[in-house]
Amino acid sequence: MSIWNPWHGCTKISPGCLHCYVYRRDDSVGRDASTIFKTNDFDLPVQKAKSGEYKLSGTDGTVFTCMTSDFFVEEADAWRPEAWAYIRERQDLNFTIITKRIDRFSIGLPADWGEGYPNVTIASTCENQDRADFRLPLLINAPIRHRAVVAEPFLEPLEIESYLRSGQIDEVVCGGESGEEARPLYYEWILSLRDQCIKTGTRFSFRQTGSLFVMNGHAYHIERKFQLAQAQKANINFIPVYIPKDFMNPPLPPEEEPIHAAKAAISPESTDQNRNSTSPATAEI
Repeated sequence: MSIWNPWHGCTKISPGCLHCYVYRRDDSVGRDASTIFKTNDFDLPVQKAKSGEYKLSGTDGTVFTCMTSDFFVEEADAWRPEAWAYIRERQDLNFTIITKRIDRFSIGLPADWGEGYPNVTIASTCENQDRADFRLPLLINAPIRHRAVVAEPFLEPLEIESYLRSGQIDEVVCGGESGEEARPLYYEWILSLRDQCIKTGTRFSFRQTGSLFVMNGHAYHIERKFQLAQAQKANINFIPVYIPKDFMNPPLPPEEEPIHAAKAAISPESTDQNRNSTSPATAEI
């Protein structure tokens, strides 16, 4: 995993931006986070070391892109075509772009974008139901090869099962808000969202608890360094199991191609087991 920040700074546009960590960090060093500028790492994907090898190796896998800004922020419209060119050049890397501006996705798309570059995942943040209902139809209908939903910060219960049933969303990730003024994340919201993912065979990941985590009526104040580990203790991530239709049958002749199930094959028993597989360790938060 690597991070590429081609530009820095952003403007707040929705409730999820209220306690933005970029603003906190910039404020701590006397910098205005609403001022957007290109960074020295603008061309990082194509930068090479003295050895002639790329600084970002193909073994780095996922490159999280624009984590201190928004890839589709208005002020970066003139820079984005060049950034797309770097992404196109590095087909050996997978770029994940998390955005609150999916409504601006089509502005400045490369001419050869087609239905999407195979090495790009576009993830739309949905901190509440209002933003989910606005952004997810845009995400689903945009020409994108790989799509994800990020409920982070997760500010209220979400009902997105109808969007997941489109079959266009690969993964849902959720997590709480960090910082001293963090708004609470309730464990029952997480379990409800997970159930929706299980029903639709969508990959689900509970990434981190945030600073204020509420479970079984108790509020826990969790230090930043423990938030990822505490989420992992819950042991509730869900990965669909894809089973070939011919799994119990003899292999097909070489000239024929096997047909694979489009969605996870989940029995009621396995669904109940997944739903109730909360680790006791979570209660130790």
